[in-house]
Amino acid sequence: MADNKAEQTESVDEELLEPVDETDHQTDSETVATDADVSNDEDSVEVDPLQELQVKYDALEDKYLRTNAEMQNMQTRFAKEQATSLKYANQKLAKSILPALDNLERAIDVEANDESAQKIKSGVEIVYKSLNSALGDNDIKAVGVVGEPFDPEMHQSVQTQPADDQHPADTIAQVLQKGYLLADRVVRPAMVVVYN
Repeated sequence: MADNKAEQTESVDEELLEPVDETDHQTDSETVATDADVSNDEDSVEVDPLQELQVKYDALEDKYLRTNAEMQNMQTRFAKEQATSLKYANQKLAKSILPALDNLERAIDVEANDESAQKIKSGVEIVYKSLNSALGDNDIKAVGVVGEPFDPEMHQSVQTQPADDQHPADTIAQVLQKGYLLADRVVRPAMVVVYN
């Protein structure tokens, strides 16, 4: 048994003493040397400073041109929005005045039999004309006239009447309430009766 143990120890010692193949394993010092060679090769390739400046200049010029174009677009958009805002600025005021104008029209339509009623009626007519003139001065005009073609964008049909030879279909038979336009925008559609 002692002989067996001695043989086993000798075989283990022989395995440990086998020479190492140095070509298969690279040492740390060789690895460091190889990395240093690569970095030296990269340092030896010089970047042209003029070319580097040209690249930076091109990038800055592109950024400047884009920013300038964006600023011009913003100014154009702002000018359009401001023009639209000014064009339709009176819309809210017109909507507020129109019911009073309607009431003045109704007062004018009432018969005035005595002298004092006629004086009141003439005063109402003066107020009505001045309000109508003020609306016209601000590019607000009435729409909806008997006989003109029905336009669903400007007129609202509340009733229909049968058409005949003198009154073609899709024309206005009666205006119940005038409509108004501010420039090209409908402030209030006209309420009309339409021949059908």
